[in-house]
Amino acid sequence: MTPILQARGIVKRYGHVTAIDGADFDLEAGEVLAVVGDNGAGKSSLINVLSGAVLPDAGEVLLAGSPVHFKSPHDARLAGIETVYQDLAVAPAMDIASNLYLGREIRRPGWRGKVLRQLDIRAMRQRAQKQLDELGITTLQSITQSVENLSGGQRQSVAVARAAAFGSKVVIMDEPTAALGVRESAQVLELIGTIRDRGIPVVLISHNMPHVFQIADRIHIHRLGKRAAVVSPREHTMNDVVAIMTGATELAA
Repeated sequence: MTPILQARGIVKRYGHVTAIDGADFDLEAGEVLAVVGDNGAGKSSLINVLSGAVLPDAGEVLLAGSPVHFKSPHDARLAGIETVYQDLAVAPAMDIASNLYLGREIRRPGWRGKVLRQLDIRAMRQRAQKQLDELGITTLQSITQSVENLSGGQRQSVAVARAAAFGSKVVIMDEPTAALGVRESAQVLELIGTIRDRGIPVVLISHNMPHVFQIADRIHIHRLGKRAAVVSPREHTMNDVVAIMTGATELAA
């Protein structure tokens, strides 16, 4: 089957520094693909290209086998690719429902919505609650809670729920368990598995090897600006992955 999201020969330079040097990428349907690599390996730049945040200097990105040319994250979102960034990009003073529909607010029907631009708060809260229920998120007391009153793990759940609600093709997560405790990290990993089980493939960027081996179906190892290998956590150990990351071992990409 054709991979859902692909990259071929991606190159990105920042002045005299080559961040991505002919990188390839393949995300299969219904999988969690972890992307790992040392700092400076170029994995963040690659993900920024796939999510529309960075324009490549060369190469192409394909979505379901068709070339796409994202000029901004908005273009990627319109194509069904949602990204959960490490800083979450939530509005602390707004409630959970408003954050789920941030930038996609539902207007009231009729002239109130078209002319006065009034928001349909009730509809957003009902749909937001349904989305949380479908994902099995039970740690939030009320859909009307302000995000600033939530814990780090709860905020991450809101960001993940927003991505799952609108990411019809792909969900990309950048270090989703960073700075979380053991219990909250487990909840986020469970959410990632739920999204995969709903048929939406997930790209997981993480430095946490135990988490990678717990949830990933395949591991994309990035080194020196390109894909060094793709391995299975069922057939390789953490030591194998680290050896490839550092260049101590080489495998065919």
